[in-house]
Amino acid sequence: MAEKDNDSKEETKTGDELKKLKKEREEYLDGWKRAKADLINYKRDEFKRLEQVVNFANEEMIGDIITVLDSFELAIASMDKDNPAEKGVYMIKSKLQDVLKKRGVARIEISKGDKFDPKFHEAVNVIEGEGKSDTIAEEIEGGYALHGKVIKAAKVTVFK
Repeated sequence: MAEKDNDSKEETKTGDELKKLKKEREEYLDGWKRAKADLINYKRDEFKRLEQVVNFANEEMIGDIITVLDSFELAIASMDKDNPAEKGVYMIKSKLQDVLKKRGVARIEISKGDKFDPKFHEAVNVIEGEGKSDTIAEEIEGGYALHGKVIKAAKVTVFK
């Protein structure tokens, strides 16, 4: 009988150890799953951050090119219509616009009567007129966005 009691105690002890080991295994497995999910999230977040770095790495240079593009627009506006250089200036301006477009730069489109939005517009003049209050009367200088982020607000005249 003593042997049966010892066998019974051994089985209970073995069963308890087995339960303890299964519990530890589940804890380790859950920890591993969390660590794996954290790593996947980290990789995804780092990829997004790297993508943003790539998209906006040339922001300063693009701003400089936009300044040159604005100068071309001023040159075209002040040029005589029969000037032989007019076609060449338009071609250079067009090529600059193509380069910017390829890099994710888009001109902020504005029309008379659009609602003034300080995220996209910079009011340089306020006038009274036939338009509704806080609407755009005229575009003074174009604005640009790089991958949806405004890098140069459009300069506008706004109705009072």
